[in-house]
Amino acid sequence: MTSSVLTCNLGFHSLPSFRCRRRCLPTQSLLPRTPAFPFRQSSTLPSFPSAPPKPFPAGLTPTSNHGRRSPIPVVRASASASASAAPAAAPAPWQGAALKPLAASIATGVILWLVPAPSGVSGNAWKLLAIFLATIVGIITQPLPLGAVALLGLGASVLTKTLTFAAAFSAFGDPIPWLIALAFFFARGFIKTGLGNRVAYQFVSLFGSSSLGLGYSLVFSEALLAPAIPSVSARAGGIFLPLVKALCTACGSNVGDGTENRLGSWLMLTCFQTSVISSSMFLTAMAANPLSANLTQNTINQTIGWTDWAVAAFVPGLVSLVVVPLLLYLIYPPTVKSSPDAPKLAKEKLQKMGPMTKNEIIMAVTLFLTVGLWVFGGRLNIDAVTAAILGLSILLITGVVTWKECLAESVAWDTLTWFAALIAMAGYLNKYGLISWFSQTVVKFVGGLGLSWQLSFGILVLLYFYSHYFFASGAAHIGAMFTAFLSVASALGAPPLFAAMVLSFFSNLMGGLTHYGIGSAPVFYGANYVPLPKWWGYGFIVSVVNIIIWLGIGGFWWKTIGLW
Repeated sequence: MTSSVLTCNLGFHSLPSFRCRRRCLPTQSLLPRTPAFPFRQSSTLPSFPSAPPKPFPAGLTPTSNHGRRSPIPVVRASASASASAAPAAAPAPWQGAALKPLAASIATGVILWLVPAPSGVSGNAWKLLAIFLATIVGIITQPLPLGAVALLGLGASVLTKTLTFAAAFSAFGDPIPWLIALAFFFARGFIKTGLGNRVAYQFVSLFGSSSLGLGYSLVFSEALLAPAIPSVSARAGGIFLPLVKALCTACGSNVGDGTENRLGSWLMLTCFQTSVISSSMFLTAMAANPLSANLTQNTINQTIGWTDWAVAAFVPGLVSLVVVPLLLYLIYPPTVKSSPDAPKLAKEKLQKMGPMTKNEIIMAVTLFLTVGLWVFGGRLNIDAVTAAILGLSILLITGVVTWKECLAESVAWDTLTWFAALIAMAGYLNKYGLISWFSQTVVKFVGGLGLSWQLSFGILVLLYFYSHYFFASGAAHIGAMFTAFLSVASALGAPPLFAAMVLSFFSNLMGGLTHYGIGSAPVFYGANYVPLPKWWGYGFIVSVVNIIIWLGIGGFWWKTIGLW
């Protein structure tokens, strides 16, 4: 019996022989003695059905090895049989660019390239415009990630000798793209340490019973800081973006898992659109605002003071801050609108978090130091990007944020690439004279219509506003077009100071059109909560509402205070 068991276990007998001998084995030897076994042990073996013997292929015998049955028959199949049995390998999926969007982008550039340049426009300016528009179409349709599309645009500029290599990559030395990238690194530390969650839970505990109340609390907090921080990139990107991301996470709204619309999409778009409104309300709320005031002084010899600016912008700005979040709440609503238990749960979370950790304290102190330098750095001759680098250096030295984590912030580096590329191309469109040609053409056209100064000025304002699609910087737009449009508005009969202030306000509001038009745009768009088509679509809708508010309600207010 022992030999039978051994031979059965070693497999030196055929399958029928094994079936005969397995009945000789004790039942306990086939079932493990463990209570975890899923079947109930019994004294009788379960009956396993016997499979019918399979016929051997032609040309093979069931016996070999000197007449003894082989435990494993060896089958020699022909090469053709093996090939026919093996399934055909599926072709590898295409890993490159989306071909239709890429073709649309290239076609845009080629068609404009082949159109003769208008009189007064240099060949280089027209070629650069073709490449710039092709890049914009690529950024909208996204055949590749944004940074890759922008890099292709720069490559085309250098390849066609439209720009030199130094000119194409000149904007990588501009402080604004780097300030935006640094804001992402700050956001990483803000969330990693838990400080973001702590502040987020504090907000939720106070205002979190409704999504709308939470949004308004952020909107007016940012507006209160606007007069003191003269950089919308630093203010919205460095301070409020980390907070908004932490709030979204705390409310269960994350990127990539289908919960973006729970809260994050509406909150991101609302905080961005209101950041351009708060920037328009104060002379010191945006870095380019003093440039508008300086050009006003040089063009019409009138001064715009801090109080003059604030008084004129306060009423329309306040109305916009109230209306825009509510408008977006109606047309792009969060799926979670009311959460009466959220404040109580947030307080419980705060209790579980306990006191601030060492890294949270370091992060908080660094943030206050950086914000302090943003507010008072002008007196110390320290600009915003230098202050941000100092803050990041503290975080790196203390280990709150590591350099590997900074390198892993792919969105930051992608944003740095495409934003710097657009700044370079838009800047050289101005240097090549295309923007001045456009301004003069518009001015002659509007001046020749013979309309009242109110209608003429309205047309000028709309053209000034929507031409911002061609700019990646508010300062660049102001420098290129502000003086020409102000001069023509004054010549057509518009009150000079009134025209200057309206153009100054709109120089901020137009930043909400695109995801590259103002410093806060790439930061909030880079959070990836809002798809690009919706970003542009809702940006246009909000722009129409802002124009109506500022020219309508603002017009009555400016009449009341004697501005026109």
